Amino acid sequence: MGELVKGRVESSLPGLRGIVADDKDQEHALVTREGPTKGDAEIDQLYAEAEDKRLSKTSLLLDVLNISNVLTDGVSAMVDDSFNKCFTSTRPEPWNWNIYLFPIWVVGVVIRYLVLFPIRVTLLFIGFNTLIVVFLLVDLTLMPSKRKMAMQRKLVQWMCSAWVAAWHGVIRYHGPKPTPGKNRIWVSNHTSMIDYVVLCSYSPFAVIMQLHHGWIAFLQKRILSSLGCLWFNRTEVNDRAVVAARMKDHVNKEDAIPLLIFPEGTCVNNEYTVMFKRGAFDIGATVCPVAIKYNKIFVDAFWNSRREAFGKHLFRLMTSWALVCDVYFLEPQSIQPEESPQEFAGRVQAMIAKYANLRIVPWDGYLKYYNLGEKNPGLIEKRRRVLADVLRAYLGKTSAAPSAIALEKEGKAAVELQSDGKGQKGEVEGVALQGWRKLCVGGTVHPV
Repeated sequence: MGELVKGRVESSLPGLRGIVADDKDQEHALVTREGPTKGDAEIDQLYAEAEDKRLSKTSLLLDVLNISNVLTDGVSAMVDDSFNKCFTSTRPEPWNWNIYLFPIWVVGVVIRYLVLFPIRVTLLFIGFNTLIVVFLLVDLTLMPSKRKMAMQRKLVQWMCSAWVAAWHGVIRYHGPKPTPGKNRIWVSNHTSMIDYVVLCSYSPFAVIMQLHHGWIAFLQKRILSSLGCLWFNRTEVNDRAVVAARMKDHVNKEDAIPLLIFPEGTCVNNEYTVMFKRGAFDIGATVCPVAIKYNKIFVDAFWNSRREAFGKHLFRLMTSWALVCDVYFLEPQSIQPEESPQEFAGRVQAMIAKYANLRIVPWDGYLKYYNLGEKNPGLIEKRRRVLADVLRAYLGKTSAAPSAIALEKEGKAAVELQSDGKGQKGEVEGVALQGWRKLCVGGTVHPV
């Protein structure tokens, strides 16, 4: 039969907290492991009766307690939203709040926008365009050779230096300068596309990066491709497989230019670091960590691509006083015996976070491009209805909801009921459904 249950046992079924069974008087109501289907009809009946009683209550206190879980989820999501915090820009604190500081602020705005910005744009236009012309001439006139490759690398480095000068960059580099070598790969945290510019102004890198549009795509395909850079579309799975194969080929070359990867896969606000993709950590190469830390005293270097065009981002950098940054080239790391690629990625991420003073969060950066409301619109709508049903009952707006009218008509329709365990069916007309039975036919009741 089953295990003997002694004493007074309280049922663990939801909605049956007040129903108890005694081993002598109500032995038939107990469920045993050997006969799980024996008492199904009785259990269903008890469950329905308990839910009828609970869901038909109209106590405001009970309804508030019922929605407490929903409110708790919402409040906790707002208080500890560590995901959205990774992609939130730092707002500058206002300091021009009195009559003494406001004139100084006005003078600063005039200098930055009417003096520094025109000078920077002019110098960048002359220097960058000149280097572009020279680069195209070298690319079209010289035959492929090591000399041509060396010239192109130097020109790209000068182009990046011109951009850094336009931002009045104050960059401090720490650690040994990267050198080409076989079976080595560099990984760094990612704040903006200017990360690559900051690093290339010191030493040229090939990079794996998302393919963009417009004039950025021209620079990627015509200029940076000469360094062996690899481009991909994050929405295309086939692109990732091709890039992974080409990455292995690049790393195994003796004279290949150093390859740089941003394993986070998206721009983060330089205060957090999201999960590292393991693509760079499972190819057997030596990983050289690079930590980039921006000083936000003059400008926030974070680029939120979903809210700000890259041109506007560059304008904000060029109208600031200066771009201050520290770059740390850390000790190369190799995967340890019995260490998985994901654990290896986490260890390297911890090193970068320590030097760049970043907080590690376990989120996948690609969730930034995932809209739950578009993928599962019904899920959010169901959560809204839980609270709306209760509020509507006390605000007297039941008649304003079309769904409530439809449910009343459905509640007055014929229903099937079991009678005394005989399996006979009967019809009840003109009676509105309540509680558990209303929920079973798709109605809305007070939330659980």
